[in-house]
Amino acid sequence: MLVFVMLHLANHSLNLISLKAAEEGRHWFLAIWRNPVGTVLFYGAAIVHVALIIRSLYLRRTLVMPLREASQIILGLLIPILLIEHIIGTRIRYEIAGLNDTYEFVIRSLWVESPGSAIRQTLALLVVWAHGCIGIHFWLRYRDWYSRAAPFFLTLAILLPVLSLLGFAYTGRILASEPIQSSYGSGIAHGNTFISAEALQQLAVVKFMLYGVFATSLLSVVTLRMLRSWRERSNQIEIRYPEGQVVRVPRGFSVLEASRIGGVPHYAVCGGKGRCSTCRVQIIEGADTLVKPDTTEQATLNRINADPDVRLACQLRPLNNISIVPLLVPTLEGNLPANSQQVNPGREQEIVILFCDIRNFTALTEAQLPYDVVFLLNRYFAIVGQAVERAGGRLDKFIGDGAMALFGLQGSPEDGCRQALRASAMIVSEIDRLSQELATDLAMPLRVAIGVHSGPAIVGAMGYGRVKSLTAIGDTVNVASRLETIAKELDVVLVVSEPTIMKAGSETKHLESREIAIRGRAEPLRIYVVTQEMSAHFT
Repeated sequence: MLVFVMLHLANHSLNLISLKAAEEGRHWFLAIWRNPVGTVLFYGAAIVHVALIIRSLYLRRTLVMPLREASQIILGLLIPILLIEHIIGTRIRYEIAGLNDTYEFVIRSLWVESPGSAIRQTLALLVVWAHGCIGIHFWLRYRDWYSRAAPFFLTLAILLPVLSLLGFAYTGRILASEPIQSSYGSGIAHGNTFISAEALQQLAVVKFMLYGVFATSLLSVVTLRMLRSWRERSNQIEIRYPEGQVVRVPRGFSVLEASRIGGVPHYAVCGGKGRCSTCRVQIIEGADTLVKPDTTEQATLNRINADPDVRLACQLRPLNNISIVPLLVPTLEGNLPANSQQVNPGREQEIVILFCDIRNFTALTEAQLPYDVVFLLNRYFAIVGQAVERAGGRLDKFIGDGAMALFGLQGSPEDGCRQALRASAMIVSEIDRLSQELATDLAMPLRVAIGVHSGPAIVGAMGYGRVKSLTAIGDTVNVASRLETIAKELDVVLVVSEPTIMKAGSETKHLESREIAIRGRAEPLRIYVVTQEMSAHFT
């Protein structure tokens, strides 16, 4: 369906060139879709899409849901209501009355003869496109490559409907100021006289049937939901929460649905589809009565190495009373000001971590005035920050006289390794220059120690309230911090792990290598020791 809509909008955009160009594009468009195969694919997909929305409404045990989920359902239900009229006036009229629905005919009908229909059609276009884009975003947002492709998708999502509407308006203004051309209806007289009374009656019957089937489907869902609710009232279970809340729901409701019904704060970043583990709960009582996890739930639980008593609230549908403890509770965050949270639920990603620290900082500043210490730190922070940003990385945080930076968030791990080494070389060079500049004011030369390591880490927005930013946690971060400490112990400017320097494709034959033990790791890690003179090779 989205392919159809994209090609349709692109065809509309050709009106910005000329009506003739749009009509030529229309012939190609019709060749794809107005044949038995294209017709079955498109209208089959449309029927299946509407049927899935109707089905989801019935299967959903509660209509209490986040605004994002509600907007998708509402937009999906609006699409048939807004498009049935357009389908009747083009494809159905073409099949029944033999109307040649050229661009001139359609745009003149909408822009000149029925401006109200033009507004309706514009709204339909925006609803369809927004519904499709939202669906694509939430489908692909956890893919590793999506963050790199998202800017291009966003550009397309904005430009295509804008160009389409501009093309429609441009041709509409031209047709409003010109007389009817011979292409209008392929020579058929202006107005509705070219359609017989029998054809008009057939079109009215088809329209009534389409609206009737859709309305009947919605009414059936509402009726079935009411019958199910009435039947389930006498067959309820209790779900108990750690703060004393008790929510009674019918058997078959998920724990996440129970939380929403009872107003209990409960994370569900993926919308309750089992694609994340943010809704996970620990079963305190009643674990022996639960059905085993299905394939989707078990795959997610295996990925996070969950304990046997941990389940996903969105997938768990208890048949008896249970007691649970949500493991990620957003209770306090619900009281925070709007837009104070960064939207990034966190994911595992291959990145590069750089830690940098000033060596002998206490000895350097013990005789300095407080203002002088602040001045020195700000100069140092500026050097590190500019080097990281110029190399293509992201400055994560400053900790005392230390700094942490992330590389490879947008590009490949190999690019991130090269960026981190280039940033290290720039930091060493600029710190040496600053040391010479302040030589008369410092008790000893200004020197830094840097550790760089690459590997998988959890990247996401972490913190509280407005003090929340994108950061990384995990073993990779701990190892990078350890390498920075080793750089101090070895009295060198940079220690980089073997995986990092190999991915960067840097020459290592002139570098000293060692194997070191890292706490918590069974295997030793090979590192490369880089002196101040050798660091220039990474620029």
